[in-house]
Amino acid sequence: MALLSKQLLTVALLVAATCALASPFSQLSLVNSELDPYPALGKPRLSFKADGTFKVTIFSDLHFGENPWDDWGPKQDANSLKLMNAILPDEKPDYVVLNGDLITGENTFKENATALIDQIVGPLNAAGVPFSSTHGNHDNQRNITHYEEILREQQVAPLSYTRLAPKGVGGESGPGNYWVPVYKSASEESTPALILWFFDSRGGFAAVKDTNSTETTPVPDWVDESVTSWITEETARMETEWGPSEGRGALAFMHIPPHEIQAVQGSVDSDKNPGLNADTLGSGSVQSTSDQPFWNTLTTKIKNLHAIISGHDHGNEWCARENEKNVIFCFNKHSGYGGYGKAGWGYGVRNIIFSSPDPKVAPQTWIRLEAGETRAHVTLNDEYGR
Repeated sequence: MALLSKQLLTVALLVAATCALASPFSQLSLVNSELDPYPALGKPRLSFKADGTFKVTIFSDLHFGENPWDDWGPKQDANSLKLMNAILPDEKPDYVVLNGDLITGENTFKENATALIDQIVGPLNAAGVPFSSTHGNHDNQRNITHYEEILREQQVAPLSYTRLAPKGVGGESGPGNYWVPVYKSASEESTPALILWFFDSRGGFAAVKDTNSTETTPVPDWVDESVTSWITEETARMETEWGPSEGRGALAFMHIPPHEIQAVQGSVDSDKNPGLNADTLGSGSVQSTSDQPFWNTLTTKIKNLHAIISGHDHGNEWCARENEKNVIFCFNKHSGYGGYGKAGWGYGVRNIIFSSPDPKVAPQTWIRLEAGETRAHVTLNDEYGR
């Protein structure tokens, strides 16, 4: 009888292990109620370095998978990989953000669409740098979804910190709402000094269910209102667990800029707001006005918000202050050779560096181009953009 019990236990453990391998999120469902699930998921806590610094490098609009039926598309992907492999060893970031439109989903083939994620995360895996992703309108298309990209990323990138939102948060085709804590030190006794927030601005198209046709339906292009109550609940839990929000800074990432940023562009000045300003914002360039509940919650519930950062508009790379809510917004830099562009715009990344875990010490940010040129250096402090 004892032998039989031992055999049954062995079988049960094998089944559990097989299930865990089959679904990289099986563990997540068990620990999603925990305030910081990453240690439980087997991922190290992120922290500022011993010298007090923390550097984030943002790749945006990589647009892998364009025109896979000819030589042009794969060549753009090769150029994008070359850019990543040049920048990562130069910049040596502590964390990387892939801020949306990883894949041009309308061009990719369904049978190998998620395999493009393997290519994208390859340089990050090789560099051993932790990272996470938001997803854009081109990541929701007939042959790919945000959900599928997140699952694939978790399968092939051990240092991915991307998570699915809790059930009911994010609305239609918007599962990528989560946050990542960065601690003052690697010590277990420390508390987070910085929260990286990631929001799913959705957009694009979804395949019509229960049909084998190529028919699609538009996906709303704003952060769903269900995210607002989640932000309220999460920030309240942080206050309870980690103390007053004055002790933590924050950065927010989403692919499509909030609607309120359209009005900000009219006051952008090349001296006060350096950086390329070549895309005029309008319908489709920012979120719908339906993002108002999210915008209000984002800018009131998340304290010490150093900046809100988006991609989507490839010709913009400036930072500016939205005066009504008193928050700074920054565009990324178009990183991928896929996607639209014009001669002279170039390709690169946005860097953000914190010199201290103290949230009162403002981070600096700048654009770095592929060959190493830097520009648009600004400090994201209380005086910037006024």
